[in-house]
Amino acid sequence: MRKRIDGRATHTFIVMAASGLLLCGCSTFLRPQEKRADAQLLPTVGSMARGTVTFIERSDGVQVTYNLSGLPANSDHALQVHERGDCNSVDGSAAGPVFSPAAERLKAGARVEGDLGNIHADANGVAAGFIVAPDVSLDGIRSVLQRSVLVHRDAGDPYAYPQHSAGPALACGAIRQ
Repeated sequence: MRKRIDGRATHTFIVMAASGLLLCGCSTFLRPQEKRADAQLLPTVGSMARGTVTFIERSDGVQVTYNLSGLPANSDHALQVHERGDCNSVDGSAAGPVFSPAAERLKAGARVEGDLGNIHADANGVAAGFIVAPDVSLDGIRSVLQRSVLVHRDAGDPYAYPQHSAGPALACGAIRQ
């Protein structure tokens, strides 16, 4: 014995099932998108250094993940954001000075925002890891977008004035979304 199902009940069931499927998909669609930017670093003249640097905005700052190769073995290097997103010069100088949106902080003993910290290359000349930079962002006045990131020959002193104690650039990359 078969029971007949009312057409309205079938229609209601189909609409509810379709709505459920749509809502499941919306949770992914409506989830906040992470702010992210990348830089492909290429060597300056006379250098072999190259790699990628990724910037992801987090609640405690920007996570800067780096994966670089071609660095001198067992060495330390400054990783810095510079004012301009221009890596067209052979020595990285077109990138300008180290990024510092709060110019009044360029006093002796003050750390500038663009100095992300020092990184270490292993015995194979590879440096990989991440730094959390609380003083920069991916929007607003402290944004690193459309700027460049450079790896310098020497380790930096974040409290040096002026902020050019890290030697020449080994690699440069423009920061883009």
